[in-house]
Amino acid sequence: MTRIRIRSLVVTLVGLLIASAIPLLGGGHPAAASDNGQSIRPAMGWSSWSFVRRWPTEAKIKAQADALVSSGLKDQGFVYVNLDDFWQKCDADGFVVDSYGRWTVDSAKFPSGIKALADYIHSKGLKFGFYVTPGIAKNAVTKNTPIEGTSYHAKDIADTSKTEKNYNCKNMYYIDYGKPGAQEFVNSWAKQFASWGVDYLKIDGVGSQDIPDVRAWDKALRATGRPINYALSNNLPIAEASTWRQLANSWRTQGDVECYCGPGSNGSGYPLTDWSHVSARFTSAANWQQYAGPGGWNDLDSLEIGNGDQVGLTADQRRSHFTLWAMAGSPLLLGTDLTKLDSVDKAMLTNDRLIGVDQDGVAAKRIVNSGVRQVWSKKEKSGDYVVALFNTGTSGNSTVSVNWSQVGFTGSGDVTDLWSGSDKGTITDSYSATLRPGETRLIRVTPQG
Repeated sequence: MTRIRIRSLVVTLVGLLIASAIPLLGGGHPAAASDNGQSIRPAMGWSSWSFVRRWPTEAKIKAQADALVSSGLKDQGFVYVNLDDFWQKCDADGFVVDSYGRWTVDSAKFPSGIKALADYIHSKGLKFGFYVTPGIAKNAVTKNTPIEGTSYHAKDIADTSKTEKNYNCKNMYYIDYGKPGAQEFVNSWAKQFASWGVDYLKIDGVGSQDIPDVRAWDKALRATGRPINYALSNNLPIAEASTWRQLANSWRTQGDVECYCGPGSNGSGYPLTDWSHVSARFTSAANWQQYAGPGGWNDLDSLEIGNGDQVGLTADQRRSHFTLWAMAGSPLLLGTDLTKLDSVDKAMLTNDRLIGVDQDGVAAKRIVNSGVRQVWSKKEKSGDYVVALFNTGTSGNSTVSVNWSQVGFTGSGDVTDLWSGSDKGTITDSYSATLRPGETRLIRVTPQG
């Protein structure tokens, strides 16, 4: 617990430095990071989508929160419990809305309401995450509901000529932010979420056309006075990367990591993912690397570790999955069933050295990309280098090599294997490892002389 308290102190200090525009870690970014003080380090926790999918309930979310605590994952820094989509109530015309045109909670799934659920999560020393998409519901426009605290109504701000992307009830009209009352509508929704105890908000279905919504929600969340980590999803265009970085704390760089290849409806159930969906992240992580840093991170999607091989990945592939996410500085949001935590996977997830790589505030660069052989490297503030070697193939061993000059120094370095913690001694000029299909080697190198 001492380590967690120290980390919290460091996060607070770094947040103050960013807000004061004091440069950190020497990185030159294309745009300043969001200065809302959130996600100075990548968020860590659990999200409902991968495993719970379209059937979240109050009991299921509480069970995962309990498991975060009882497993010891909370003490490792996994503190967010994020309720994703399908918490809402729908009718034939889309989302059922309240008296101010905002989505209503499906009381059959959440009989105690969202605030009570958030209160329960907070009582465990955890944080509560929630979900929304851009726009205003068709039912709000049909009923012409008033906008809270104003003389305006839903019809005053809705652009009914086009509909937003939505994955559940659909029927979401665009908002015309040139109209009076538009920002106030988003403000009222953000204020409601804040009153419920939301600590993290994912806005999904975002594209370039939704930049006005992203700006409006950023402004609205700040106005609540509650610290709320602001996440964008999914498959955001890299052409707008500087905008996402300026407005939000994380942004999904690709579509879903889930394979939707399970036996249940809509591809639910195990397997949750497969190697092709994970390995596709190597290129996007490389392309987006320059935009990551304190206050804003490239989100590679859920971390599908916790339930052993049944998730759709071998143990080697799961270690590579975690290693890539850590090297990229991605949020670590588990997508598995934590009430049935596999012992092998628990050892992976509680590896302080791996978590430290993710939380060091630096996103690694890819320095070798040759067939199935990849090498990534980053220099930490201490002057040490963290280097990851991968065999991304699905058959055959491969020897992966890197020269220290490619990493960023010359001569020799003291090497530590970060997965095992073993000291590999002093190694001169280069490093090589023969890796099984899907295997990784993650090392820390302290240059000598």
